[in-house]
Order: sequence, then C-alpha cells, then structure tokens
Amino acid sequence: MAPLAEILRAEIASGGPMPFRRFMERALYDPAHGYYAAGRAAIGREGDFFTSVSVGPLFGRLLAVQFGEMWERLGRPARFDVVEQGGAGGEFAGDVLRAAEARPEFAAALRYRLVEPFPGNAARQRERLAEFAGRVTWHASLEALPPFTGVHFSNELVDAFPVHRVVFRAGAWRERYVAAGADGRFGWEDGPLSTPGLAAYLRPLPALEGYETEVNAEAAPWLEAVAARLKRGYVLLADYGFARADYYLPERAGGTLAAYCQHRRSDDPLDDPGARDLTAHVDFTTLAEHGMAAGLALAGFTDQHHFLAALGRRVFPDVTDPRELTPLRRKEMRAFATLVHPGLMGRDFHFLAFAKGAETALDGYSLAADPAKRLGLAALAR
Repeated sequence: MAPLAEILRAEIASGGPMPFRRFMERALYDPAHGYYAAGRAAIGREGDFFTSVSVGPLFGRLLAVQFGEMWERLGRPARFDVVEQGGAGGEFAGDVLRAAEARPEFAAALRYRLVEPFPGNAARQRERLAEFAGRVTWHASLEALPPFTGVHFSNELVDAFPVHRVVFRAGAWRERYVAAGADGRFGWEDGPLSTPGLAAYLRPLPALEGYETEVNAEAAPWLEAVAARLKRGYVLLADYGFARADYYLPERAGGTLAAYCQHRRSDDPLDDPGARDLTAHVDFTTLAEHGMAAGLALAGFTDQHHFLAALGRRVFPDVTDPRELTPLRRKEMRAFATLVHPGLMGRDFHFLAFAKGAETALDGYSLAADPAKRLGLAALAR
C-alpha cells in the first residue's frame, strides 16, 4: 500500500470514515504525499493532463492582450499587478511577461505576483522566470498577498478545490464518506452531512433518488479572500464546468468527480491517493453568486471559443493570402485552432470575470451573450 493510503487508513481506523472532502484534500495537498503539494503533478504530453498553457505561448499572449485592456480600463495606473494563483511551473507567467514587452508602457507598469504555497513549485518558477528578476514576487498564500490594483487570474484552479460528495437517498441528502475495508481498499459509506452549511448548497439540486454529485464549499471563502485584497480591478478565472442548469441535469446523476493519470480518466477517485489528479467540474452559477456576495460585479461569462476568438481578432490581423503566413505564424494559427476548436478545448473551458471599481465591458466578452442569462441569474439578466 502507498504511504498516503496507509496514513489515511490509520486515520479512518482511529476516527471513523472521513468525508470525501477530507480524503481529496489529503490526496492532493498532503505536504509529503499529495499529488500537487509533493510535486507529482505532471502536465503536458508526457504527464497526466493538458491545460491551455500546454498548447504553447499563444495562450499567454492572448491573455496579455486582455490584461492590457484591463490596464487601459483602469486608467493606465503606474502599477498594474497580475496575481496568478496555481501557476504550476511558471510557463504562463513567462509567456505573459514576454508578450507584454510589445507594449512598452504596459510592460513598465506590469508587475507579476505568484501565489504559490508549495516550495517545489516556487523553486521551479524562480528558475524559469529568472530573466524577470525584480518584476516577479512570490506569496505563500492569499493571506500573505498585499492589497493590489490589477487582476487576479487562475487557470484550472477551482476544479481542484476539495469537494464534498453527496447523494439523495430515501428522501434526504446524505454525505458520502470514505471507509476502509478489511482488504485495505477504500470504499464509500453514507452518513449525515458533515457540516450544516452544506444544506444551503443542496436546496437547488434535483431531489431524485440516487442522484449523486459534489459540492465545492471552498470557492466562497476563496473568492472572499481575493475580493478583500483587490483594491480595484478584475478577477478572471478559466476552468471547465457548467452553468447550474446544465451541471445538475437529471442525466448527470453520477456527478463530475474524476481522477486522471497519464491522460486516462477513472471514475474511481479512491484508488491510489496521492498518485493521481482528482477534479470536479465547476458550477459557474454558484461561483458567480459567491463573487457578487463578496462585493464583486459580474463582468462576463463565456466559453473559451468565444473568449479567445474575441482576443484573437487583435492578435491575428486579417490575412488575404495564406501564402503570406510565415512558418511561425502557421504554428501560432495551429495552436489557436486547438485552443478554440469546439471539439477540443473551445467548448469545455469557460472564462468567468468579475470587476471591482472598474468598467465591466471587456474585449474577451465582445462575442459573448449576456452573462447573467447564460448563468441563469434572472434578477441580473438584461
């Protein structure tokens, strides 16, 4: 049995079955054995999963365009901070900082802050970003981050927050706990809700016998912490998920929780804790409600296809003759096609934006529908 499995089994033996949220937290973030905390997360072709950053520097170049417009919307402040949380090896940060150099005034104002709790990741980021010394700073937590003007950006962060697993059975919601059998294998066991706060999340969910799903209770305090540190500017996050009406469809009765290893998906999240990525899709409607409750204004919501296509109009000028494309531009266009293709990343990933003390109109949403309508927030829909 792997070390973390042994530790979790001992904890269950002494304290009884644990909420899945606790199991997922340890599997991903245990300092010595967690998939992310211990540096086991492998991204890219030879790893466990792809992200938009894996496609190449174009993703950072496109987002640098959006960050530049945010700087403009804020009146071109002398200092504009991009705060990235969940920055992996620092590739995206480097791509953004290099792309910003095409606009000297923006580059002069731009400072980059990485919120990185894991020393191994921070060391890799420092090595990769050495050329930008003096323009990049590190913070071990949001609590250590000083107030800032600019944008907080995250890419595939919220899907990795530990979630509660719940099931509707015999007329009531029950929480799913992780138990350990005599054979050493982990299994599921139903129990009462582990915290009273879960009840509020469950009210809008389908009350269908056997309906099983997950609840992300970490997102609300996270957004509150981000909003508290943002003096003026934006929060922009990219992730995969659905608006509430699509997330909790009756046909999605098994939820979205999954494990990934070497690009293969498993529906058994209890197997081999610490060795695989665990993830659950994002309920963007609930996330939007959390942001607004924290004092942020909804600024946009759309899929990656429409968001990056809108920014792409500023990155790629019209080309009347394909023969005019250089080899580099052809490579960029192939990367762009991967990022926006509806059958690849274009439809699965979404961008949700909030504003604080700033205009809500942003170029990335110029091809998007009304975000309140998309999210099912009828009271805000125009």
